Amino acid sequence: MKVIVLGGDGFCGWATSLHLSAEGHEVTIVDNLVRRRTDEELGVQSLTPIRPMPERLQAWRETRNSPIEFVELDVAKDYDRLEALFARVRPDAIVHFAEQRAAPYSMKSPWHKRYTVDNNVNATSAVLCAMVEACPEAHLVHLGTMGVYGYGKTKGMTIPEGYIEATLRSAGQEANVEILYPVDPGSIYHMTKTLDQLLFQYYAKNDGLKITDLHQGIVWGTSTPETDLDERLVNRFDYDGDYGTVLNRFLMQAAIGHPLTVHGSGGQTRAFIHIRDTVRCIALAIRSAPERGARVRIMNQMTETHRVRDLAEMISRMTGVPVEHRDNPRNEMAENDLVVANDTLIKLGLEPTRLSDGLMDEVVRVAEKHRERCDTSRIVCSSLWIKPLAAE
Repeated sequence: MKVIVLGGDGFCGWATSLHLSAEGHEVTIVDNLVRRRTDEELGVQSLTPIRPMPERLQAWRETRNSPIEFVELDVAKDYDRLEALFARVRPDAIVHFAEQRAAPYSMKSPWHKRYTVDNNVNATSAVLCAMVEACPEAHLVHLGTMGVYGYGKTKGMTIPEGYIEATLRSAGQEANVEILYPVDPGSIYHMTKTLDQLLFQYYAKNDGLKITDLHQGIVWGTSTPETDLDERLVNRFDYDGDYGTVLNRFLMQAAIGHPLTVHGSGGQTRAFIHIRDTVRCIALAIRSAPERGARVRIMNQMTETHRVRDLAEMISRMTGVPVEHRDNPRNEMAENDLVVANDTLIKLGLEPTRLSDGLMDEVVRVAEKHRERCDTSRIVCSSLWIKPLAAE
């Protein structure tokens, strides 16, 4: 298949691009390289050294003799070039990662809030509009987030895959309907993903676009079989308070002997998935497109759930590094349960990677190898969800 990967220079996008190319797909990466500039803005770099894009692509050609095309383009701003690209390539599938992906970053300041909305919503809108004009038969696979569902309100009820049966009551009348699961975003970033859902719903209904929305859990790990082939292909390893996901941060902290920083009680239950399973899920989704005219297909892309404090205690026992509780910068419940259905991906053939499968040791080894690149002053999250009240 011809596959365009939007945001293919990022953490999930790079690993996915290589995996799809290794499977024999004809891959084109589209990216504006903004994630590299964000490193400069934040004054922090990936723990693993990321090579320039031409060097990355050259390494892949030398390793697999399978060229990947690269187009530098801002999906949210360069609409005419995006539509022209779609018309030239005529992709069978478009994988959409071209969104600012970090909740803490989206809450840093008024500028970061507005940037996240401007970039994410405009990017999704542009992709859908360009598909209608240039490649209406293509299948859009979007990386969403489990965060659209929110945390805590279900009280142990299983979260379904996107839709829920409901009874509407008005003026003494009732109607049984199936609707999108009620959203409860916990950050501006998560809010943009809920807006994506409405755009997808409209374009599937009005224009018959084939759309799969993958509500993904927190990604951990950094290596895939493809990124391990050559050190120039190494994937990002973000550990800072803005972009570092919780399990990767714990494993990095353990590798350098830094206390494992738990925000609040640590009773927040989250869904997790290894980066190796992320790329497999994308490949499975591409191979099984919905029919034109079908509703948006939503799949929960996760493999297990854990409380944050349980993860910290497990890693502390494994490494001897102590746990340290910090004030929680987020506006969230101190404790929540989380039960998630992921039946569709399992039926499609996903064999989940678990925390117990030994890959945590692999992540620690990667962190130890590059520990000299760690800036410990960047570990703790500095973004606040609620602006402190001015002292009287």
